[in-house]
Amino acid sequence: MERLDGGSTVPPHLAGGIVALGNFDGFHLGHQAVVGRAVARARAEGRPALVATFDPHPVRHFRPDTAPFRLTTLDQRQRLFAGAGVDAMVVFHFDGDLARVSAEQFIADRLHANLQVAGVVTGEDFTFGKGKSGDVGLLATRGGVHGFVAETVGAVTLDGEPVSSTRIRDALRGGDPRAAARLLTRPFTIEGVVQHGDKLGRTIGYPTANVDLGKYLRPAYGIYAVTGRLSDGRVLKGAANLGIRPTFDPPKELLEPYFFDFADDLYGQTIEVALIEYLRPEAKFDGFDALTSQMERDCARARALLDA
Repeated sequence: MERLDGGSTVPPHLAGGIVALGNFDGFHLGHQAVVGRAVARARAEGRPALVATFDPHPVRHFRPDTAPFRLTTLDQRQRLFAGAGVDAMVVFHFDGDLARVSAEQFIADRLHANLQVAGVVTGEDFTFGKGKSGDVGLLATRGGVHGFVAETVGAVTLDGEPVSSTRIRDALRGGDPRAAARLLTRPFTIEGVVQHGDKLGRTIGYPTANVDLGKYLRPAYGIYAVTGRLSDGRVLKGAANLGIRPTFDPPKELLEPYFFDFADDLYGQTIEVALIEYLRPEAKFDGFDALTSQMERDCARARALLDA
């Protein structure tokens, strides 16, 4: 699957495509409906199917001090889009220059001139352009002028409420990864490079693969049952601490999965860790004996949950 710069002209073999346009962070059920409609329409018309997304997220530009909130990295989104049948991902780099582009100019320059779209599909609440001055109505009207057809996809509901990234973030912050997974259609997954740490886990019989949380949303701190996918495709089961490890000094925020019955060296490798079940909050223990006893119980419970 190709990755294109939204500020450049699309290659000829991808011109005249149907483009799903939005942020698509998380690629949840609602996003999947928008992209699915674009793919179906592209296939029916014999055209390329593209997804256009923004990176960094516009919120990061307008409110740079906002706490980390991302549900997916750009690389994760690209793999998810590819799995949905998309031919290329277009990335609009969101900076001050793009923020100053008017809605009319975005349509004329980015969609018509650069991407040469034949159609655009968005969610019904999509806004764009300087000051969010553009909406789906403007997109449909101006699309007719520029020779493309714009359509919207209504909100997808689950349990009587619209599926949204906000609902997913609330579920994760509330320690409910299973609720988040229902909205995402898969577990929330953190991808990162395994880094060297202080190796205290090895001294108590629980060597962990330390992963920095980066720009990901911070789910509820605590202990989780997890699965890990290695770069070679192997999937492992385990338990992980996500948080600041209050028993150890100084505190350090990390995701630290311990994989059952596994002893290979993972340093420097990129792994994905999926949060399956929240077991308990973080706690401070009076010494390593109390800590290791609790870890034994956590691992036993995680094994039982993952083997069920």
